[in-house]
Amino acid sequence: MSQGERELQEKFGTKRRAKAFYDNQMIDYINEQMKDFIKNQQFMFVSTSDRHGNCDSTFRSGQKGFVYVIDEHRVMYPEYRGNGVMASLGNISENPHVGLLLVDFLEDQVGLHINGGAEIVENEELISILQDKDLVGRLEDMHQGKAERWVVVTVDEAYIHCSKHIPELREVSKMEQTQKNSGNYFKVKKEK
Repeated sequence: MSQGERELQEKFGTKRRAKAFYDNQMIDYINEQMKDFIKNQQFMFVSTSDRHGNCDSTFRSGQKGFVYVIDEHRVMYPEYRGNGVMASLGNISENPHVGLLLVDFLEDQVGLHINGGAEIVENEELISILQDKDLVGRLEDMHQGKAERWVVVTVDEAYIHCSKHIPELREVSKMEQTQKNSGNYFKVKKEK
């Protein structure tokens, strides 16, 4: 809990409600229900900031289970080839604090926040972290060799994002997705 949180809870009279949240909904590890939830998610939002506090939020996705729970204190996710900017990883290299948000828009309309410290791990280092050569092989197969590296997050906080304000969405077909997949959707690309 930050100093700013405490000050605003005092100012706006939410101290008792916040304490109930901290005491009843926030833990510093991944429990079995959270682990099951994570295994069924296909995307998440990642928040990082550099050493000066300049923020970046981004989206990561993969097939169900792309975020892997190592143990009750650590999760990891793959970094696939992207635009080469390295905004998130660059921030992590300066400031390891990250916020992950996994949201189930399709079934339960609930989310899971995971805040913690991140570490960038190269593929060849996975065996020393996971201690299981077969598991490393299964993860490589699952990601079809597309994972260029991994981010391992040590959990400081894990808590619910309640369904109150999460809309119910529907899954769309690959055909519908492909029609909207354009790197210049917002018409930013300079005309030559």
